[in-house]
Amino acid sequence: MVERDAELAIVDEALDQLTGPGPDAGGALLAFSGPAGLGKTTLLAELRRRAHSRSCTVLAARGGEQEQSQPFHVARQLIQPQLAGTSEQELRAALGSWYSIVGPALGLCAPEQGAPPDPQGLRDGLDWVLTHLVIKRAPVTLVLDDAHWADPESLSWLAAFAPRAEHLPLLLVVAYRPDELPAHADAFRTLPGRAGQRPLPLAPLTPAAVAALVRDAIGEHADDAFCQEAWTVTAGNPFEAVELTAKVRGRGLRPVQENAPKLADLAAAQRGSGLVARLERLGPSTVRFAWACAVLGTAIPQDIAARVAALGTEEAAGATARLRDARILSAAGSTTDHEPETGLEFVHPLIATAIYRAIPDALRVALHGKAAAAVVDAGLGASAAARHLLETHPENDPWVVRTLREAAGENLRAGAPDAARRQLARALREPPDFDERAAVLYELGCASLLTEPANTVNHLRAALAEPFDDPALRQGIVIRLAQVLAHSDRLADASESLAREIAQTPDVRARLRLQSEQFMWDAFNAAETDSPARSRRLTRLADRLTGRDLTERYVIALRAWDACLRGEPVDVVLHHAGRVLERPFSWAHEDRGFEVPVLAAMVHMYADRPGRAEELFEAGTAEFERQGWRGAHLSFAYSLRAYIRYRRGRLVEAEELARSGLRLAERVGRRTPSTGTP
Repeated sequence: MVERDAELAIVDEALDQLTGPGPDAGGALLAFSGPAGLGKTTLLAELRRRAHSRSCTVLAARGGEQEQSQPFHVARQLIQPQLAGTSEQELRAALGSWYSIVGPALGLCAPEQGAPPDPQGLRDGLDWVLTHLVIKRAPVTLVLDDAHWADPESLSWLAAFAPRAEHLPLLLVVAYRPDELPAHADAFRTLPGRAGQRPLPLAPLTPAAVAALVRDAIGEHADDAFCQEAWTVTAGNPFEAVELTAKVRGRGLRPVQENAPKLADLAAAQRGSGLVARLERLGPSTVRFAWACAVLGTAIPQDIAARVAALGTEEAAGATARLRDARILSAAGSTTDHEPETGLEFVHPLIATAIYRAIPDALRVALHGKAAAAVVDAGLGASAAARHLLETHPENDPWVVRTLREAAGENLRAGAPDAARRQLARALREPPDFDERAAVLYELGCASLLTEPANTVNHLRAALAEPFDDPALRQGIVIRLAQVLAHSDRLADASESLAREIAQTPDVRARLRLQSEQFMWDAFNAAETDSPARSRRLTRLADRLTGRDLTERYVIALRAWDACLRGEPVDVVLHHAGRVLERPFSWAHEDRGFEVPVLAAMVHMYADRPGRAEELFEAGTAEFERQGWRGAHLSFAYSLRAYIRYRRGRLVEAEELARSGLRLAERVGRRTPSTGTP
């Protein structure tokens, strides 16, 4: 902590404000930036110690270079320890309606079947959980080290949440390397801290500070020339200066001017090839263990590292001891007496990076493969294995495909579609078995639907071109293809793709499902040239259906909307709408869009039943919120509710709802449908 008095004074001021009495007490934001080795981790460790001494609840996490592809890795580190060990009943009580939305992302429960939350809904849920924890366990200090290596899902959430810290009993502190901070976390560069401060850059140590470190470790007799050379070879980097003094002491090197030239070689031994050479002197088994730890990342379980390194228990214990004596490994999660050890970690990320990059390429790939098998066997799940499998080479291994598909399914249902897309793309390169390829392409298309519509079309068309014999899968592919085409403003293409499949589908029920989808997209196509004929076909079909299942009810709802558009008597319109709504009509069904339920509600407005229309929209909005659909879907629902209020002449309420819809749309991004809703 040499020459960090100014930073520590800011830390103490923030902690005093957080824990102090009176109306001035409150939260704060602190961000520390600087290149590797400037002491960010040491500063945060001291901050955590001081927070504990003031009886703060400390939530701590660290980004990992090897864990960036594991979604919610940082969020889990922060929140999971506070909720782990409680029963399902207690968790449900604590999380309330957010249980099934955020629980899977935080690793607190398995994803449920059904439509996953959208990314905005998940972020809202994480906001609620963290806010609830802060209020319940105030005052709270949240510390994120190596933010530049945090997974995108966690980092984008925290960057958006951070401004709230000043309005809560929360001190939120992040540290990062400015040159490595990803674009989705740029908000951390400009977040105003206390009194409008910007992120605080850490400076290298001065020659006087390095001299003080040398003399404190070796003795006051160290001469000025020796100390000056120590500063020169380390460039004032605190980590390198501390490591250099430890080596000087370990070698028994006299700190005099004639020995100053030797410092350059000692400093080089801490980096790159010098560090690797020092590691190799510890023996082959220790090298293998260090390599295994570098592959596994942070909070490394010793038993898993031993398996990856192919070492027995005693050999692993010996390797651990040697690596700790050599200041390469240390215990993780033991910054204070209040925090239990959670495994092993490298003394500094620079060491981990150097050792990882020194592993021969072919061996590194093989170690990732062994790590994937080891974490699965240890019960850590497919998602934990997937990040290792992403680093392996394709080998036509069915287990790899199966594990990646399982991980992708978990991540998709947990609200991490980008991670699922990466995993399925890797599974496709394995490649999957001949009869499995279409299913993988379909799953990849589903994962890419919201973010990459053009690629989704390509994936789904490629899936249809595969020779496979699964009618249900084929129907799902065609329906999803029509959906993405329609959402890309290609309604005619969507209808044509469904028409081609209808013509070659022998099963009556399957054909009806496809027809319902075609009727729906045709209903939205203002440029349709065959509207009267389509209305006649829809009428003949719907009038003989009883509404016995969801597909029939969708067709009947479309018949009600078509009757409304064509000006049929209001009794006819309401008759068909009533047939649909005799039972609950979900707006958030896993395999259906929300378009038809919206139309079933809208016909009531045009049939002069605005009160009933509002009831249906309120129920649909509530279902969106329960499901975690708090992005484009909820924004669109608010906008349409505003339209109904507008039609009823309730202009103030209409404006309030419209503004709510636009605020939601602004959070989601451009081209959200509600921005173009009249």
